[in-house]
Amino acid sequence: MSTGQTSGAVALRFFLPPKRLRPFVTTLYHLEISGEGDELVEDWLHPEWANLRIIPQRTIDAGMAGGPLENLPRAVIVGPTSVTAHFRARPGRSWGIGLMPRGWARLSQAPADEYADRWADAETDPAFTHLAALCGALPLESGGLAAERDALLRELTLLLAEPAAREAEILRFEEALTDPRFHSVAELADALGMSPRTMERFCRRAFGFSPQLLLRRQRFVRSLAKFMLDPSLRWIDTLDGHYHDQAHFVRDFKRFMTMSPSDYAKLPHPVLAAAAHARMAAAGQAMQVLHQPIDE
Repeated sequence: MSTGQTSGAVALRFFLPPKRLRPFVTTLYHLEISGEGDELVEDWLHPEWANLRIIPQRTIDAGMAGGPLENLPRAVIVGPTSVTAHFRARPGRSWGIGLMPRGWARLSQAPADEYADRWADAETDPAFTHLAALCGALPLESGGLAAERDALLRELTLLLAEPAAREAEILRFEEALTDPRFHSVAELADALGMSPRTMERFCRRAFGFSPQLLLRRQRFVRSLAKFMLDPSLRWIDTLDGHYHDQAHFVRDFKRFMTMSPSDYAKLPHPVLAAAAHARMAAAGQAMQVLHQPIDE
């Protein structure tokens, strides 16, 4: 377990899953906001893979891509994202389960692009009603950190037992995508032995987005992760080697975070700053899409 805490109001705990689940689950994470009922903690999520979040008392409001904030359901499934989600959290607790693309493939028959950049109620959406036991594993009031973690892991172990289609190809693409040497779709297609058109269809179904956008997202997140770990850095010092110049990075920043780098740096990040450090300590990467894929 790794703990991240930036103030008395925000506590984050990250847990690595057992080895047999690591090809499918990045981490389990517990967020606890303390304080009075009217106090709010606000932050902006960066682009990431899919997540299941369970919020027993529905204490989080969120809006995707600058959209209006709405109260999230008790169990919310969030597809892979290419844009920020702004959220506000009231005092309470929540659990999150980060899913690698093979984890999404095993948990749902739905193509990833059907849920890209959006969320759904995991307890009512037909594609996820089989997750009822997992979504119901947490009581309204806290049952204790270890007990709740273990309950989630028991259900995940059952749900992730059956292989999905094309897992070997998904793994190969995961490996290529997290390799910073790859810069273009042509390089990816050549390395994977796919035609660009075949790879486009495959990526949208398994990963949610086109290969070009996935590469662009990786480049951006590699840069943002450096800043989150050390906000004293100048943006120019965080740039991934595939950026041509700072203007190129600024365009990507506005695309993924809906604001400029300077505006983002001025905002408080009580949750995401803690998350970057806690995730780094627990899993060796500051952000979910940078997790290295693991073969079974």
